[in-house]
Formats: sequence, structure tokens, C-alpha cells
Amino acid sequence: METQEIQAKQQAELHTQLWAMANDLRGSMDASEFKNYILGLIFYRYLSDKLLRFVNEELKDDEITYIEAWNNEEFKQDIIDLLVDSDSGLGYVIEPNNLWSTLIEKINIAQFDISMLAKAINDLTESTLGLASQRDFENLFDDMDLNASKLGKTEADRSALISKVMLKINDINFHYEDAEIDVLGDAYEYLIGQFAASAGKKAGEFYTPQQVSKLLAKLVTIGKNKLKNVYDPTCGSGSLLLRVAKETDVVSFYGQEKVATTYNLARMNMLLHGIPFNHFDIENNDTLEHPNEDHMQLRFDAVVANPPYSAKWSADAKFLDDER
Repeated sequence: METQEIQAKQQAELHTQLWAMANDLRGSMDASEFKNYILGLIFYRYLSDKLLRFVNEELKDDEITYIEAWNNEEFKQDIIDLLVDSDSGLGYVIEPNNLWSTLIEKINIAQFDISMLAKAINDLTESTLGLASQRDFENLFDDMDLNASKLGKTEADRSALISKVMLKINDINFHYEDAEIDVLGDAYEYLIGQFAASAGKKAGEFYTPQQVSKLLAKLVTIGKNKLKNVYDPTCGSGSLLLRVAKETDVVSFYGQEKVATTYNLARMNMLLHGIPFNHFDIENNDTLEHPNEDHMQLRFDAVVANPPYSAKWSADAKFLDDER
């Protein structure tokens, strides 16, 4: 089968599964809010799967499982130190009880409730406190309110609905090693595009369409086989920055995004695409009014942007001297 046919098949299968999840949530909340829960859960699964693969690789020679190592004080601290190490680690910890696979097991034996998921997410965030990765994980899941009444009036109702969505996400084959499509990135773009449209917004508010991204990325990488850094002052969910990395090797990514929800998506998107936490710096603020001072001091190998052309500058006198 041709590569393009495989891509189309994998893409169609993924979109069908994503839409099935949206249908589970339909009627409970506005369509534009679906994505916060589906993307948040996909992201948590990704972080959990990634950590498990990382730990299993590290423990391979010791012939011991993650659970066994966690219950052994001698191993446990070594694993934690390795996970949070800013050079070799992931920057976060998910203990065995909070792993995605553990939560799915509890759903399957009817021992799951939504507070377990809330605790798992809270523990993950707390594991980054005081670390170099703290800023990249801070408030990352804020848009996924697990106590919201729109998920159900009672905790049992909310647990049942989220369980249904989690089981569907568990059925998705993310093809981590052999995908012909960028499964996680494609899920993001599909959901953002669908739900932005249903909310009466243009999907371009969140991400740059693939054709435009591809052209811009090719233009800034002509004749370059490596970029020290790339910057997008209106980065949305980060798709344009990541597109540049498909054209050439990029070491570090910088961006700024005004809308908090989209800023969270950008940070998730970086991590979902395997960018280490210490290789991206995404800021949440208005680039025109409050450009990040650290970014302003840097000189970038490439700058890309698909800005909100309708955004208006204020009449503040400071803009008379603004070199932009």
C-alpha cells in the first residue's frame, strides 16, 4: 500500500474515533468545550505512556517492573531523580497508581471515580514544583474542569462520562514508532479545526493551516540544515513552530500567545511532539502591548508568524519608538 494511502487510512480512522468521543460529550456542553476534555485526556495519556516507556528502558537491565521499583526505597528515589533531572529526564513524575494504564484497569473493574483522575493530574503538576520544568507544566490542565456540573450533576455521573471518553482514547493506536501520520498533532489539528468552527471562530485563531505553515517553514529554512532557534510572536497552539522543525533540525523554540487556553495548547503541543521542556519557552501575554523582555533581547535564526491581522495597536506613545 502506498504511503499516502496508509496516511489517509490512519487519518480517517483517527478522525472517526475522535468524533465518537465528541458525540459522547454532545449535549453536556458547548461543542467548543469538547476539545478541552478530549485534548487534556489525550495529553495525560501521552505523558503517562512516555514516562512508562522511559522507566522501562532504564529498568531493563535490572529485570524489575516500575511498580516493583517504586515499592523498593532503594530504587524509588533513583527513579524520581532520573525523571526530574533537567538533562536526561522528563521533568515530571507519575507514580504507578496514577498511570493511565492503571486508571483504565480501574475503569474496567468498576473501581474508578473522577477524583482519582483529578488527583493524578494534581500529583503530576505538584511533582514539577521547584524544578526547571515547573513553568512549562503550570496550569496546563486548567481548561479541563473535572468538577464542572456540565459533565454531570453527581460525581457518579461525571465519572461515568469521563470513563467512557477515556476508554475511547485508550482504543486509539497512537503508532508511537511506526505512524505514517503525526497522530497526536493530527488529533489536535482536527479537534481544534472542528470545534473552532462550531464555536463560530476560525480555526486559524488556534493554528496556521498546514499549507500556509508548510510554505512559511520552507521559506525560512532554505539552505539551512540546522537552526539554533525559531520564534513566533503570535504562536497560537504552536503548529507553525513545529512545522519549521519538520523542514530542518531546530534546537530551541520560542513563542508568545495572548489567549490562555491556546497558550496551554501550545505547551501541550510542544511536549506531545517530543520537544523537551528545557528546549521551548512559550509565554502568555499580548505580544504588541507586552512582548516578553527576554525574547526581545534575543536574536533568532528564524522568525515566523501568522498574526491576527485585525488586531489593533493602542495609541500608547511608547509605540512611536517601537522598532517593530
